[in-house]
Amino acid sequence: MNERLAKDDWIEHGLRTLANEGVNALKVGPMATGLQVSRGSFYWHFRDIADFRSQLLRSWQERTTDQVIEQLEAEKAEPDRLKHFMRRALNVKRDLDRAIRSWAAEDEDVAKIVASVDDRRVAYLAKMLVAAGVESRRALPRAAFMYWAYLGQTMVMDPRHSSIPPAAIDDISDLFEK
Repeated sequence: MNERLAKDDWIEHGLRTLANEGVNALKVGPMATGLQVSRGSFYWHFRDIADFRSQLLRSWQERTTDQVIEQLEAEKAEPDRLKHFMRRALNVKRDLDRAIRSWAAEDEDVAKIVASVDDRRVAYLAKMLVAAGVESRRALPRAAFMYWAYLGQTMVMDPRHSSIPPAAIDDISDLFEK
């Protein structure tokens, strides 16, 4: 057994487990077995399963929202930022987001965190729309509509309808900038 795992190893394993198997699979014993370590390794890094789950949510928020916004801000490609964002957002695998939203449907505390992430994402989309020339009063409703489409994409089961070519995404993003 490999007893020298870092906290990040547990977080990575937890995020993969959550994405692939759902929140009910986040149990110390099976995860330790999957990592080929003892349960003690888990408790070296986390107080309990609630602490672990809290840190998983924090990591999800940082990776899928905070870091994405930071990267977009660093690029400073203002005229094409919305198109770049839409191409990126609509062409990534989102099993983890789906699993977290399923978890949020059953857990009020998780729902509050997801609502906070949603609010931040919609606000940032609205900011990008304003920067692209959309009137402030129109930006927030458009951002909300775009976000609904983003969330709904994960529900489409037929692969023929679950993705759009980059040129079509650019064309669609033009509709929101006018």
